[in-house]
Amino acid sequence: MARPKPWDVDDALWAVVEPLLPKVERRARHPGRKWHPDRLVFQGILFVLHTGISWEHLPQELGFGSGMTCW
Repeated sequence: MARPKPWDVDDALWAVVEPLLPKVERRARHPGRKWHPDRLVFQGILFVLHTGISWEHLPQELGFGSGMTCW
């Protein structure tokens, strides 16, 4: 079995982190940027912290969203 990547968020960690995040209702009018799931955004933040890359180089193919949605 392959080792999990350091930026993968397992269910146990997510159960601790998710309650700390504010619940924000999407606005129907002027919704702003495209929404990305909080868990993926958190994984994107961990990816940047682990690899040391800049936000602009966050790989889109991993599904984290753009660097601008991860802060």
